[in-house]
Amino acid sequence: MMKQIYLDHNATTPVHPEVLEAMLPYMTEHFGNGSSIHSYGREARNAIDTAREQVADLIGAKSPTEIVCTSGGTESDNYAIKGLAELQKSRRGGNHIVTSAVEHHAVLHTCQYLEKRGFEVTYLPVDRYGRIRIEELREAIRDTTILISIMHANNETGTIAPIEEVCEVAREQRIPVHTDAVQSVGKLSVDVQELGVSLLSLSGHKMYGPKGLGALYIRRGTRLENLMHGGSHERNRRAGSENVPGIVGLGKAAELAKKHREANVEHLNQLTAKLRDGLHERLDHIHENGHPEHCLPGTLNISFESVEGESLILRLDMEGICVSTGSACTSGSMEPSHVLAALGLPPQLAQGTVRFSLGKNNTAEEIDEVIEKVPKVVEQMRAMSPAYKRGR
Repeated sequence: MMKQIYLDHNATTPVHPEVLEAMLPYMTEHFGNGSSIHSYGREARNAIDTAREQVADLIGAKSPTEIVCTSGGTESDNYAIKGLAELQKSRRGGNHIVTSAVEHHAVLHTCQYLEKRGFEVTYLPVDRYGRIRIEELREAIRDTTILISIMHANNETGTIAPIEEVCEVAREQRIPVHTDAVQSVGKLSVDVQELGVSLLSLSGHKMYGPKGLGALYIRRGTRLENLMHGGSHERNRRAGSENVPGIVGLGKAAELAKKHREANVEHLNQLTAKLRDGLHERLDHIHENGHPEHCLPGTLNISFESVEGESLILRLDMEGICVSTGSACTSGSMEPSHVLAALGLPPQLAQGTVRFSLGKNNTAEEIDEVIEKVPKVVEQMRAMSPAYKRGR
C-alpha cells in the first residue's frame, strides 16, 4: 500500500497521543457530570477547571474564567458576533459591524444573517496578500459601530492580519474587537493582552486536539447575549452538559502547543521553505498567494497556471499526497474561493490553486517526495490543456 503524505493540517490535525491518553479516563471510569456535587462530579469539575487554565495560559488570558468552552471555532464565532451584536443593539442602539472580505464563512455567514435582521455590515477589501488597510478601517467606523471582527490568520493563504493595529484604532473609539484565531492559536505566540482583543475564537482540532471542542475568550467586562439557554453551565454563558473528555483533550492540546511551539515553528518554517524553493525550481508559471513575511508557518498557497485545482488534488491523492484547493465546488459548478477573489486573482488562476499546509509530523523526506511528484503531475495536466499550449 502506498504511503500517504498528509499536507492538509489547516483543515484538521491528528489527535496527539498524549491528548488521547488524557481523554480516555474521562470516557471510562471518570465519567461524572461536571455539574454533580458528588465525588464523580467534583472529579469532572476539577478536570474541566484544569483544562480551562491550560487554555487561558496558552493565550495569555488573565483568568481562566475568561474562557468559555464551545463546540469549536464556528460556535465561538457565532457566539462572539451574535451575542455582542444583540446586546449592544438593545443597549446602545448601534447596529454596524466591520469585518473583512476574507473571513471564514463562520464569520461571513453570521454577519449576513445579522444583515437580514436590521444590522449593517462593512466588508473591508484587502490587498493582494489578503491584509486589510488600517486607513480603510478608520474610514469604515461610524458612530453606530458596535464590533470589529477581523481574523488573525487566514485559513487559505496563511496571511496574518495586523490585529494589534486594528485594536489600537478600535480602542480610540471604544469598540470591542473579535478575532477568529482558529488557525493561529497553537502555531503562533498568541497573547490576548498584547493583541488587545475583547473576544478570540479557537478550535481544538487545529492544534492536535479533538474535533468538536473549541473555546471563546471573553475579556472580563465584555457582555454577550447567550446563544443557548438551559442550565447554568459555563458560568451561565453556555447551557448544556460539558463534554468532559473533549474539554480535557482541548486543555492538554493547549498545554502541548505552548510547550513545543518554538520547535514546531522552526521545523515548519524549514519544511515550507524547502517546499517553496523546490516547486519554484522545477515549475514555471506558478504564483504564491500568502504574504511573504506575515504568514503562518507551514502554509503555502500556490496557483498553478493552466491547471484545474480539483483535478490536481485528485491526481495528487492518487500519488499519495493529500492537499486541499483554494476553490470550492458549489451546485456542480466550480466557483473561485471568496478569499482568492478578494485578492484579485483572475477566476482561471484562482481555480488552479492548491493549499499545502504542513504539520509537526511531516519530514524532509516527505517534502522531497512532494517536490518530485507535484511538478510531474502539473506538467502532465498542462500537456493536456489546450489553453496552456496556446499560451506557450
